Amino acid sequence: MNMEHEEKALKIYFIPYLAPGHMIPLCDIATLFASRHQNVTIITTPFNAQILSKSIPLNQNLSLHTVPFPSQEVGLPDGMESLSAATNPDNLVKIYQGTTLLQPPIEHFIEQNPPDCIVADFLFPWVDELANKLQIPRLSFNGFSIFAICAMESVKANSLYESSSYVIPDLPHSIAMNATPPKQMTELLGELLETVFKSKGIIINNFNELDGEEYIEHYEKTTGHKAWHLGPASLIRRTIQQKAERGEQSAVSLHECLSWLNSKPDKSVLYICFGSLCHFQDKQLYEISCGIENSGHEFVWVVPEKKGKENETDEDKEKWLPKGFEERNIGKKGLIVRGWAPQVMILSHSAVGGFMTHCGWNSTVEAVSAGVPMITWPVHGEQFYNEKLITQVRGIGVEVGAAEWSTMGFGEREEVVGRECIEKAVRRMMDGGDEAEEIRRCAQELGDKANLAAQEGGSSYKNLTALIDDLKRSRDRKASGS
Repeated sequence: MNMEHEEKALKIYFIPYLAPGHMIPLCDIATLFASRHQNVTIITTPFNAQILSKSIPLNQNLSLHTVPFPSQEVGLPDGMESLSAATNPDNLVKIYQGTTLLQPPIEHFIEQNPPDCIVADFLFPWVDELANKLQIPRLSFNGFSIFAICAMESVKANSLYESSSYVIPDLPHSIAMNATPPKQMTELLGELLETVFKSKGIIINNFNELDGEEYIEHYEKTTGHKAWHLGPASLIRRTIQQKAERGEQSAVSLHECLSWLNSKPDKSVLYICFGSLCHFQDKQLYEISCGIENSGHEFVWVVPEKKGKENETDEDKEKWLPKGFEERNIGKKGLIVRGWAPQVMILSHSAVGGFMTHCGWNSTVEAVSAGVPMITWPVHGEQFYNEKLITQVRGIGVEVGAAEWSTMGFGEREEVVGRECIEKAVRRMMDGGDEAEEIRRCAQELGDKANLAAQEGGSSYKNLTALIDDLKRSRDRKASGS
């Protein structure tokens, strides 16, 4: 009898935040649990459910439950239910307000149908109270690396808000920073992390070897909190088609993208993408276009800022592209994607030899999984910490020299990273030479470790087994009243 109870599948609810950088990895992690025959329900809104149903394998172990998004209450058009759909800061605020109104319908559903465990994004801190009330274990997710959380905690503890350059104290490595986090952001993240530390543990979309055992130990020792490394989550996408379908509808056809990449030599193409929430002004895009053209290297450049503006006038185009740029480059030397790109598929293509990135955690771990070295250009959130893990700790990238830490990815910026800095960073990575070869070797080595971690017998695979066993023991203790 006891044996049967032990084998009974767990009922787990996942509540992802409504932004691709949060939703995609958490839903991939939900898919991992379902692949181990646990009963998983992802709670989201109708428009996001449509996107997810195209890219995750819904079956008897994995289902979606939708709650309506309050579009009318917050003054948004129907279907604008993800932060990536925002085209300006006003809409961003309205979508954020809409997410706060999801609490009552989600709470009602969970109270009526209690699970064995809730896995919620840390941007829904109210789940803590609900889980305590129902006496259900709660696991937290925030899409950060453990390295970044350790750095944040140290910066907060030492009130490092003043100087523009400083060394983060008390970490296993000496981490030199060239930018200061906005105080308001640090305080908000600090409060959210306090709620994370009250959970049963934090789920990390990463693998032990990239964060490093020294940071996992440092985290658990300084916070008294358990971290479960279950990634890289993107590695569940095995085929080209699965990789291409991950996330939103691509702005470029799979055939066009693959044909172009297939025509290029190995490691010759630079992939440039700053995620779904970092939008640059035209003057910065202009510097990027000059920098990459001057470097002479082939490129795929994702420009979400120009989504829906395919037919802009020559006058508007010349605000962000030098005159004749498209005639000289597009089709032959480069590809511009105006909107969403199939990133995991592009990064895993043999033609790609470097990735210019904002150091968002998903992009970072996807590049590492593909063994692709990075040119780092952090913008906001915890990205400046991720940059240091990439460049200073693991030696798998070079810095472009960004030093303005924004509160969010949208809006005006005081500083522009110039074309000379961009060209120099691209050449350091893509021209060859001893430094580039060493970085490439380290990136390939970590990529191999990432793939091993996710396979049966690897560190992330074993962590997931241990977590499922731990949750089953909690459920069985509760059922027996002990």
